[in-house]
Amino acid sequence: MTAPYILTLEGIHKRFGAIVIADGIDLAVSAGEALGIIGPNGAGKTTLFGIASGAVAPDAGRVLLDGEDITRLPPETRCRRGIARSFQIPQPFTGMTVFENLVVAAAFGQGRRESDVYAGCADVLARCGLMDKANRRAGALTLLDRKRLELARALATKPRVLLLDEVAGGLTEHECASLVALIKGIRGEGIAVVWIEHVMHALTAVVDRIAVLHGGAIIAEGKPDAVIRDAKVREIYMGIPADG
Repeated sequence: MTAPYILTLEGIHKRFGAIVIADGIDLAVSAGEALGIIGPNGAGKTTLFGIASGAVAPDAGRVLLDGEDITRLPPETRCRRGIARSFQIPQPFTGMTVFENLVVAAAFGQGRRESDVYAGCADVLARCGLMDKANRRAGALTLLDRKRLELARALATKPRVLLLDEVAGGLTEHECASLVALIKGIRGEGIAVVWIEHVMHALTAVVDRIAVLHGGAIIAEGKPDAVIRDAKVREIYMGIPADG
């Protein structure tokens, strides 16, 4: 499953006590492709992101970046090699300004001096609709702006693979539309996007494929329309009986 994929999870196993999170999961995404991941709460979607980004070690299996085994590399090294992620619950440095949050992310993720990333951070702020809040403390932001900042911090690292964890949750229809347009632009630059999301209309507007995680396995994968119509997916994920 290595080429031409930029990021590959190969034979991933993970459990916490008696709870099986991943039981031999294979998942891969190409540069410029957008892959959606859905599944019931507690299915292990965010844990997979932790395994991909290096925050969680798999019990077995490999993580590959451009075909190279990075399973034992720490999160900071993976970040500098191009894997960035957002968190479902935004985790900014609340005492810092919005701009300072981006500078820290960019300098760390790119391995550069802070003064060398200022211009790039300003560009990301403008792109994410945060320029007018550049000097505001991150802890004073609204939910929408905290989500924008979470995405902006990931983009500031100049990723090749962007892992998004429920960035559309809690947004209005208008806000979702803006987010969809932004993510479409990101993938248009050749960045691979893997997006965990429950807001299905936002997800299906962006992704090429959807993978459904349940019981430690991928139970369906393919084009969004086909996956959503799958009887097993409708029963397990959407609560619709298979014969309904």
